[in-house]
Amino acid sequence: MRTVVERELELKLVLSPERRIPVPAQLGYVTDDPYAVHVTFHIDSAHPVHWTFARDLLVEGVFRPCGRGDVRVWPTKAEGRSIVLLSLSSPDGDALLEAPAAPVSAWLERTLRVVPPGTEGEQLGLDDELAELLAR
Repeated sequence: MRTVVERELELKLVLSPERRIPVPAQLGYVTDDPYAVHVTFHIDSAHPVHWTFARDLLVEGVFRPCGRGDVRVWPTKAEGRSIVLLSLSSPDGDALLEAPAAPVSAWLERTLRVVPPGTEGEQLGLDDELAELLAR
């Protein structure tokens, strides 16, 4: 059975140390793609911007800096509140986004209850498909 865990959230795009602009976003997790999280940014353009990366990266990034290359995540504090910073790099440009830590963590906990760590492979049904192939 396919399960979807979503959360609407307002992130902040960091333009400079003094300037941030709100960016509506949606966090998404689908059991059909159990290793990944999906983030859709609703920016002032005709089409939303979609990013997909490892759920483990976001889980770890809530607690400690992690990631290399296109996606990096790390926790910090801003104005006395806990936030998660998300650095995204693509050929189209780079973005640094702030997310409030509590709702991100709560959403991640929901995804981890739906598909606990280490059980992602069971969601893919590869064992059933392999057994069917070998039975032929």
